[in-house]
Amino acid sequence: MGTDEFNRSDEADLAPIGRRAAAYAIDDLLISMIFVIMLWEPISAAQSTEEVAAVINGVWLLMAATQIIYHTLFVWQYGASLGKIAMKIRVADASTLAQPGFQAAFNRGVFRVVSGMIFYLGFVWALFDPKCQAWHDKTASTLVVNA
Repeated sequence: MGTDEFNRSDEADLAPIGRRAAAYAIDDLLISMIFVIMLWEPISAAQSTEEVAAVINGVWLLMAATQIIYHTLFVWQYGASLGKIAMKIRVADASTLAQPGFQAAFNRGVFRVVSGMIFYLGFVWALFDPKCQAWHDKTASTLVVNA
């Protein structure tokens, strides 16, 4: 392996799972608040749990797209979402520890949604992975490190 091919992931100061979980909660709370505000009228007018579920199911795809766009843009532009910034952690390319480019950020954003859709198994994976990589980190070749 030449000097240019040196993988710096062994040098990474990996972010603790607790701070990653807190960042996840902050990000999801922010996105959820936007949708609560947007959907306040139809939800408050609903007469049953089924009607509330129908309102939420009607915007599920928009919610997923919003999460993908949010995470893609923040990771691409700042290397971290607002939750990660608050928790003083960031996303880094696994090989270089540099800020991920657009393609990696988009890949990570898409597979972050997939990770959550399948009973959050993609996130649970990080608990058992030596580099604490969730599925979306694996597919995008990223790590979450201390900022």
